[in-house]
Amino acid sequence: MISDAPSPSDRSRSENTEGRTGLWLVGARGAIATCVAYGIAGLRQGLVAPVGLPSSAPPLDELDLVAPGALVLGGHDICTRDLSRAAGELVAAGILPGDLVTGAAEDAARYEAAIRPGILDAADTGFADLDPRAADLGSQSPRQQVAALRADLDAFQKDHGLKRVIVVFVASVEASFTSQEAWESPEAFEAALDAEVPQPASVIYAYAAIGSGRPFVNFTPSIGAGIPALLALAKTHKIPVAGNDGKTGETLVKTVLAPMFRARALKVLAWQGYNMLGNRDGEVLRDPGHKAAKLRTKDEALRSILGETSGADELHTKVAIDYVPSLGDWKTAWDFIHFEGFLGTRMSMQFTWSGCDSALAAPLVIDLARMVDLAHRRGESGAMQHLACYFKAPLGTTEHDFHRQIESLYRYAAAIR
Repeated sequence: MISDAPSPSDRSRSENTEGRTGLWLVGARGAIATCVAYGIAGLRQGLVAPVGLPSSAPPLDELDLVAPGALVLGGHDICTRDLSRAAGELVAAGILPGDLVTGAAEDAARYEAAIRPGILDAADTGFADLDPRAADLGSQSPRQQVAALRADLDAFQKDHGLKRVIVVFVASVEASFTSQEAWESPEAFEAALDAEVPQPASVIYAYAAIGSGRPFVNFTPSIGAGIPALLALAKTHKIPVAGNDGKTGETLVKTVLAPMFRARALKVLAWQGYNMLGNRDGEVLRDPGHKAAKLRTKDEALRSILGETSGADELHTKVAIDYVPSLGDWKTAWDFIHFEGFLGTRMSMQFTWSGCDSALAAPLVIDLARMVDLAHRRGESGAMQHLACYFKAPLGTTEHDFHRQIESLYRYAAAIR
């Protein structure tokens, strides 16, 4: 957890959740995970309001969710920098309050002690502050990697007396990976592992989690559990999975606005977007292979929504991303929408989005961990379609309209409440 001892209010809220729940963050010292850790500490201590946490408002607040402050945190990371350095950068950027970091020092130390070296993908070897132990794990066979990850998860669960552990992937986006025939079925995938066919790190993490009976959430554009083999495995093992790519900023606005154009039968001719960001994510996205994986999910939602009225072949969409080091963890996105109305009249709309992705993402990660934990306790399995509103490329559904997605989540809440 951040802390091993939940507050009295946390205990009363989670006393019927059948044991304590662990939250294992892959990318544990990244900006998102750091905001999650200090955010949970702040919620537990009453230092932070649940702003941006959808599960704190009706109708989701009526569900039997584990209290945020009762979550026990641990994770994997491939970098050597400690959590205090990551927190210091966020304080300097005006994202984390300094008094919160000071007040949560003991909690943060416990979280830091529970972080283990992760898998370093070959494509990431050029980045700074890399842990040589992560590089060593990255050079091992897929079976050895899976065994190492499961051993870390098993030890974490045992050491903290946890009933369940939810694995959430919040690492930087991995490089685009060529699809494999082995991904089409569990049997073919198992054979590929036996043959030591290299796999993306996100797929190894997902397989290690699902195969050991632990839910998996992918908050990134990386592949994760989003292949037929692992989705089928999740069904067989009765494990819930969710993903992909958290919807926090520009794409969130797109999936709210695009249905408006569709509902008014306006023909969108072009939707051009431009993104600027700093921090490690921006640095990673300078690499063409990593950038290609990110852009794929940012464009998919828009074309899906507008294809009905604008024509998928006629519609021009493009998203560009540039690394601007001075922006740090702040991101600016500018969008230009060119559309046609009655009588062929052409008009335009522009908007600028400027925000902190980590502060927007952290409460969604907490929400997803709580929702997937609930699904696990209820015996649900496979892709959690009702959580589509949290993602740019949701598993198990082709619905991208945010309004329809949120209604799906509320119907689910009503059905189980």
